[in-house]
Amino acid sequence: MTLRLGMLTPSSNTVLEPVTAAMLAGMPDVTAHFSRFRVTEIALGRAALGQFDDEPMLAAADLLGHAKVDVVTWNGTSASWLGLDRDRALATRISDRTGARTTTCVLSLFDLFARHGIGSIGLVTPYTGDVQARVAEVYGREGVRVAAESHLGIADNFSFGTVDAATLDRQVAAAVAGRPDAVVILCTNVAGGPHVARWEAEHGVPVLDSVAVALHGALAAAGRGGLGDARWGRLLA
Repeated sequence: MTLRLGMLTPSSNTVLEPVTAAMLAGMPDVTAHFSRFRVTEIALGRAALGQFDDEPMLAAADLLGHAKVDVVTWNGTSASWLGLDRDRALATRISDRTGARTTTCVLSLFDLFARHGIGSIGLVTPYTGDVQARVAEVYGREGVRVAAESHLGIADNFSFGTVDAATLDRQVAAAVAGRPDAVVILCTNVAGGPHVARWEAEHGVPVLDSVAVALHGALAAAGRGGLGDARWGRLLA
């Protein structure tokens, strides 16, 4: 029987779909299905924050419901600056609307933090400085300290998908300097997933990539136990 995973996707994201497909290549009985809603900028202004109001996201979830997906996942990181309660409430509303089990990238990330006793992270993002500071504040309230960070100062969501491997290498090296329990690549439009195993081997620190975390959480919600493949992060194996 085929397991159908539904993903809510920012409209300008070009990374999470191909990376998710690559991660599912060895699971022929699992398919991923995507529904977009408008997201073009990551910033703290009213218009940018309003992109994550529930109604557009619920409308996109309704369309996934037409495909009778087993799980709906919000495959984005907005709760990192809006607060985790936003994702908790959204997940409940999506489940009520679609009848599907519901996860989010950020809630799955914090589940992993709790399961593995992660109290400090090295935070790697493409975001602007004020967004990065807000993320550190939100995570600190949830009991996770940002021990070191690297951000690129970008607000345009499409541009996140153009960040190259050499730039990410430098960011990860800066993040591990704080001796964190794990490094987090926080953005589902950054192509960190294919490099996770290399970074873990080079730096000796677990690395959690947002796209891998979101898929891991969706599979776990469906009773599949998660990704189970160290190529995408040893904490997901």
